[in-house]
Amino acid sequence: MEKRNRIIAICLISVGFLMLFGKWIDFSTIVALLFIVLGIYKIRGGNAQKGYLFMGIGAVLILLNHLFIVVAICLISLGLFYAKAKKEQPKEGFVQKLSFMSNFDWDQAPWVIRNTSVWHVLGEADLDLSLGLPEDKHTVMMFQGIMGDMDLTIPDYYGVEIDAFVLFGSIDFDGNKDSGMMNRISWKSPNYSNSEYKIKFIVSYMVGDMDIRLS
Repeated sequence: MEKRNRIIAICLISVGFLMLFGKWIDFSTIVALLFIVLGIYKIRGGNAQKGYLFMGIGAVLILLNHLFIVVAICLISLGLFYAKAKKEQPKEGFVQKLSFMSNFDWDQAPWVIRNTSVWHVLGEADLDLSLGLPEDKHTVMMFQGIMGDMDLTIPDYYGVEIDAFVLFGSIDFDGNKDSGMMNRISWKSPNYSNSEYKIKFIVSYMVGDMDIRLS
């Protein structure tokens, strides 16, 4: 049933895009879309490296031919980010970062877990909560953008909630991997309600790879 619903959703989205952007679709756009579809197929088949390469080629072709559409998508994504941050962040004074490219290596040394909202076009985040030092009892961390790669390690002494969505790519939750299109995970640790420190992750990428490990 879940597979059928996903196929129906993909068909509806495809028809909608054709209705919306049909007059701008030419041969090069079709080739770009074929590269993206081939990339999704490779990722689902377990060949992530080739899959992302094909998807990257498709994205570049679309960028070269339809720059204004890409800019429009970025603006829409950024607008949704601002609305989500205002709704989800518990108080004023949270850290907000906007950038074209960003890299967070928070798995090498102790770091401060604080309310944070990040938006980027290209981004990579490696977070190990066992090295984190909580600033508040309840923390919200948002990572959103166009393309992203996140590795998240969760120890058992934090109460963690995850709401993640990847349109194209994969989500690997403690060894269980879903690849392809429209991947979502909503999860809350069993000890969440009894934990002194609670952390909520909100992750959303158009193209992304998310790896969640429980330790």
